[in-house]
Amino acid sequence: MIVRNESCGAEQMPMSYLTCLLYILEGWTGVEHLDEYLSYLAYLTWLFAPLLVAFLLPAIILILVYVSIFILHIYKLRTHLKEVYANDFWDGARLTVTTMWYVHARIWNGYELHGLEKIPDGPALFVFYHGATPLDFFYFVSAVLAKKKKFIHVVADHFVFSLPGFKILVDVFSALPGSQEECTKALKNGRTLAISPGGVREALFSNECYTMLWGNRKGFAQVAIDAKVPIIPFFTQNIRESVRTLGGLKPLRWVYENTRLPLVPLYGNFPVKLRTYVGDPIPYDPNVTAAELAEKAKNAVQCLIDKHQKIPGNVFRALMERFETHRKED
Repeated sequence: MIVRNESCGAEQMPMSYLTCLLYILEGWTGVEHLDEYLSYLAYLTWLFAPLLVAFLLPAIILILVYVSIFILHIYKLRTHLKEVYANDFWDGARLTVTTMWYVHARIWNGYELHGLEKIPDGPALFVFYHGATPLDFFYFVSAVLAKKKKFIHVVADHFVFSLPGFKILVDVFSALPGSQEECTKALKNGRTLAISPGGVREALFSNECYTMLWGNRKGFAQVAIDAKVPIIPFFTQNIRESVRTLGGLKPLRWVYENTRLPLVPLYGNFPVKLRTYVGDPIPYDPNVTAAELAEKAKNAVQCLIDKHQKIPGNVFRALMERFETHRKED
């Protein structure tokens, strides 16, 4: 039984609405000092709210992906638009989706693309360092399409093709599952491809030191040799500060290595400054082996990291770069 000298009655000592409400709740629940418990709860909320938001923000990227899928479905229903695009029915849909991503890139991350002149008109194979998400690749493809009218196809991990609702997305943007035969054929047919040799492992388990996890992969180099196309490296500054992972936890690494399931929590999607730098093309050379070419490509990406990324990466510094008045020289 709670005993108080004051009450909420009109004849008694006046009380604030909140105090009165607490008094009623205490009487109803039988819990004394409820205000102290609520104060502690408010403190915990204030303490952990930023952490909760940090883990929820990466969902924005997934939401935008599904918005893209929704746009493609709507476009598919409007079949009468087919006559507008003589070359490809999906040209307008790709342009709509990539424009959305490019606008988001400019607003959210102040995105910049440097080295556009190094991108050839003909087929080529792009290689890049994989951030925690492929956000910078979305930005890169959108910027190249907007500025150069050139579309770049991606070589995606197998699990992407089994994600709910992704079929129309991978079909319209002609994502490839990554077999050497398919990639070589696409390049010989004049397409331009992009692949991250580090793949999901690099995405989840690299860190703010931008460690490249390419292993001994050289299949991409053999593809470039067989198709007789140049390899072009690119790297996005601060991509690890945009979204980070908890890949440093050993149990999560064990789960991935034994199941190949990318069950590693992401956090961030911070509005840091992102700049993509395109490196010098590595021309086709029939006298270079796949192992040698793969090493050249890896060194080229590493050089871009060394030149344009401060190690270790820092989220606050990357945020402050949004307010720089003069960009560093390339």
